[in-house]
Amino acid sequence: MYEEIKKKNKKIKNLFSVVILLAGLLIGSLFVDVVQLMRGSGFSEKNLTKTEIFESNGKTWVAYTEPMVNIRVITDDSCEKCNPAEPLIWLRRVVPTISAQKIAADSQIGKDLAKQLDIKIIPAFIFSEAITKTDLYAQAQVLFQQKGKDYVLNTSELGLEPGKYLNLPSLNEGDATSGKADSKATVFVFSDFQCPYCKIFYTNTLRPAMKQYADKVLFVYKHLPLAFHSQANNTALASECAQEQNKFWEYADKLYTSQAEWSKLEGTQKFKDYAKLIRGIDTTKFNQCLDDKKFQDKIDQQKNEAASFGISATPAVFVNDFFKSGSMSLDELKKAIDEKLQ
Repeated sequence: MYEEIKKKNKKIKNLFSVVILLAGLLIGSLFVDVVQLMRGSGFSEKNLTKTEIFESNGKTWVAYTEPMVNIRVITDDSCEKCNPAEPLIWLRRVVPTISAQKIAADSQIGKDLAKQLDIKIIPAFIFSEAITKTDLYAQAQVLFQQKGKDYVLNTSELGLEPGKYLNLPSLNEGDATSGKADSKATVFVFSDFQCPYCKIFYTNTLRPAMKQYADKVLFVYKHLPLAFHSQANNTALASECAQEQNKFWEYADKLYTSQAEWSKLEGTQKFKDYAKLIRGIDTTKFNQCLDDKKFQDKIDQQKNEAASFGISATPAVFVNDFFKSGSMSLDELKKAIDEKLQ
């Protein structure tokens, strides 16, 4: 009997101990909350679950359901157009949980990152995988290009003007060129034979510049046939068949001067007729080349190259690392060339 009473009293004491311990923890937790509130040093996790907005230390804190998204921004402080501040303001309006880290393009980290992700334009915005869990990504996935676990913002889709190019278009064997091969200045032109603005640029700017700087500058013509021009790809193919016989520029002259004529037609017969007018062209070889679409892969490669630089309109002109989208006057092109030659 005595042993039973002793065991019962021990259980009661243990229960009292548990109650006292739990009460102490509760009071301690409340005390921490009160002290934090009085000191303005923060909020406990329990209180944070009860509110979506609060003020502390002169700041207003807001709760978001979206995750924190880290962005690495490759930029160059010496380049005024490379300042990422304005794009980041826009991005934070649509994704307030963004945390940005700036990386210098000329640093080893910046160089390695640009090479790894094939980045040609700065500022470049590289998002963490968390971006895929945001409303922005769900509604505008086309704005992002996935590269491994990283997501690179397609700035051209947003209409952001490039600040600076880290690389230049490539000069490949078989490209249509004119001028001095080892020049300090190289002019790359992405163009579409059916584009009326390209005709103006080619006639009034490019050809006169080619004559004036023939012994000083290298000029390179690249294709960007736009999808909404029905004959753009056919003319690009025809010009490459002429290029195969070293008659590119003579044939290009004919295509641009006759643009109003062939742009209303279908098929390739008119382009075969033009080849007969160019002295020195083997028309049998030319016609077979055009029928076989012999240089389609080359044209597609140049289209992809333009896309990698964010170019979607013609004409688009590089003078070394200087870039201009849209038609340029002869004076504008000469100024850009002279700066590079100096």
